Amino acid sequence: MYVAFLDHPRPIAFAHRGGAIRGPENTWPAFAHAVKLGYAYLETDARATSDGKLMAFHDRNLERLTGAEGPINLKRYREVAALRVAGAEPIPLIEDLLGAWPDVRFNIDLKDEAGIPLLPEVLRRTGAWDRVCVTSFSGARLRIARKLLDRPVCMATSPAAVAAVRCSIGPAWTRGRPQPGPPTQLLARRLSRAEARCAQVPGRVATEPFIRRAHALGLDVHVWTINDRAGMTRFLDLGADGIMTDDVEALREVLIERRQWYPRTGA
Repeated sequence: MYVAFLDHPRPIAFAHRGGAIRGPENTWPAFAHAVKLGYAYLETDARATSDGKLMAFHDRNLERLTGAEGPINLKRYREVAALRVAGAEPIPLIEDLLGAWPDVRFNIDLKDEAGIPLLPEVLRRTGAWDRVCVTSFSGARLRIARKLLDRPVCMATSPAAVAAVRCSIGPAWTRGRPQPGPPTQLLARRLSRAEARCAQVPGRVATEPFIRRAHALGLDVHVWTINDRAGMTRFLDLGADGIMTDDVEALREVLIERRQWYPRTGA
C-alpha cells in the first residue's frame, strides 16, 4: 500500500537523534548538520512537559543531558526551555522541527503517554501528516495514537508485531518473489489494520529470514542504531530498506560508495 512517508528511493538513511555523534543528540546543530549533508529523514523522540508541550528529548529524566534533576514531564515548558543540552543547546519543540524543514521527514518515537494526545494537534498545525512515522516501544501507546490521529499516518510495528514476524512461517516463492501463505496473510491483514508499514528493529533482529518475512508481509525494515561501516554494509547487503545511525557522515559515505545515496530535494 502506498504511504507518502516511504515514497523515497531505498535504502533510506535516518539521522538518529539528528546524528548524535556529530552534535549533541536531538539538538538544532545535530539536525541542521544532517539536513546540510542531504538527509531526507531525521529520527527523534517526543516527551511532554507538564503543561502540554511536545519536546524532542529521549530520556525520562533530565540529568544525563542537561544536569537538571527530575523527569521532564514534571517541568513546565518555560523551565525546560531554559535548560541546555551539553551546557549549550536548547531542547527543541517537535512542532518547531517540523516547521524548520518542510521537505524533511521525521521518525517520531513516542516516549510517554502524556505526549500522545499532543501529537495530533502538532500535526494539524504543521500539516505534516505525510512527513511523519510514529513509532514506540509500547504497543499500547501506538494503539492510542492511532485512535487519536484523524488522518492516516505511517506507523511502525509494535514490539508484539515484530515478535510475530520473527515467528511467522517463511513465505512461499512465486516467480522469484516472496508470496505470503495463509498463516502470514492473517498477520498481514492485522498489520494493515494497524496501519503498520515498517518494522524498525535492532541489528540483532534484522536477520536475513526476518527481512525476507517482513518484505513478504509488505513491511519495510529499518535497522537501528548502526554506527560502524561494516555493519551498515552488512545490513544493506541483507536487503534492509533503511539504516538509522548516529554517524551521519559515515552512512552517507557508505551509500555514496554503493551509489545508493538519495539526498533530500534541493540538497
